[in-house]
Amino acid sequence: MKQPKSIDKATGTLAVLLPGLGAVATTTIAGVFLARRGIATPVGSLTQLATIRLGKRTEGRSPRIKDFLPLAGLDQIAFGGWDVFPDDAAAAAAHAGVLDAPHLEAVNAELQRIHPMKAVFYPDYVRRLHGPHVKTGADKAEMVEQLRADIRGFIRENKAARAVAVWCGSTEIFLSPGSVHQDVAAFEQGLQRSDPGISNSQMYAWACIKEGVPFANGAPNLTVDFPAAEELARIHHVPIAGKDFKTGQTLMKTVIAPALRSRMLGISGWFSTNILGNRDGEILDDPASFRSKEVSKLGALERLLAPHLHPELYGKLYHKVRIEYYPPRGDAKEGWDNIDLFGWLGYPMQIKINFLCRDSILAAPIVLDLALLLDLAARAGLEGTQEWLSFYFKSPMTAPSVYPEHDLFIQSMKLKNTMRWMMGEEVISHLGREYHG
Repeated sequence: MKQPKSIDKATGTLAVLLPGLGAVATTTIAGVFLARRGIATPVGSLTQLATIRLGKRTEGRSPRIKDFLPLAGLDQIAFGGWDVFPDDAAAAAAHAGVLDAPHLEAVNAELQRIHPMKAVFYPDYVRRLHGPHVKTGADKAEMVEQLRADIRGFIRENKAARAVAVWCGSTEIFLSPGSVHQDVAAFEQGLQRSDPGISNSQMYAWACIKEGVPFANGAPNLTVDFPAAEELARIHHVPIAGKDFKTGQTLMKTVIAPALRSRMLGISGWFSTNILGNRDGEILDDPASFRSKEVSKLGALERLLAPHLHPELYGKLYHKVRIEYYPPRGDAKEGWDNIDLFGWLGYPMQIKINFLCRDSILAAPIVLDLALLLDLAARAGLEGTQEWLSFYFKSPMTAPSVYPEHDLFIQSMKLKNTMRWMMGEEVISHLGREYHG
């Protein structure tokens, strides 16, 4: 990745397109509307609240990221999206039940103006979801063309200078890359014959990339993490990122597991269970969709602990993940972890974590940050997989030759060092020898 010689200014309107206008998307949109009117604070958003240290500690330079990077402002964003239900964003947000009435009432008029475009939706990929607001077409190639027309129309109607897209839709059934995913030509042929290996989310990503729209995948679906998508992104000079927003339980794992490994404490078992009652929970009640999430959630711990390097500490680790649909909780997810660990001379200990979180409240700032940072990457001339955005994902995409880094603090260092590098500032190693003569 070459250092950008210059970064185009963030002038004009930025269209933020969200496939899936459900709980996560409407919470994001309402939150941005509230924040730009000064009614609420966008807590959890690095682009809005975090600082970044520049230079030596003695220099005292720690500006806000939004003041350091040439990001689009919240007042420059125009939101749009697709959904299988025709409800406007106000009705969809009310149905999701995430935000309290005063917040929804304060931005109700703005939310009512956002109407989803008809979705590309083949129910084979999300078996527990059914809606009437869907496109029809002869084949998947035609579906992609309809999505491309939607993108062009939204940009034109909103007089947008550019666009980005963040997948906020449902978890699809588990798919492995096949022959159709190996190169652009094979994928294009697969679209024409409506190949079953091409899912809904892949069609959205393909349409966005062909329209020059950066794309981030917030679900564990096989969406842009295959060779053909990477090739297409390179051809069209489009940045892509994914996958699966790192929100609740996995966020905790990427903090706790590195701490235990750094102290060379052993782990014999890690049991994780979740209960949630939103639409995502209902969809994950289908074993085929749960398998996609399970693979995403299991992978982080395996990489973090590296049992092949430390077989005496993690070689016999038993790791199990469960997600249970429990309607009374709605969007208020509960993640419970039991960790059986051992220390000096093998003596056993336990850690128990009970994270009573809110799924969409944790995801919304990620959506905002990804939209703004992908837009920045595009204006800086970056293309293909943006590994520096791994901080936001459960299953970070990487170059084919390397494994993903899951440690949250290493990811944070990579994220901020890339910001420094893009802006011509010195990257920080934290060696600290320069202070000791």
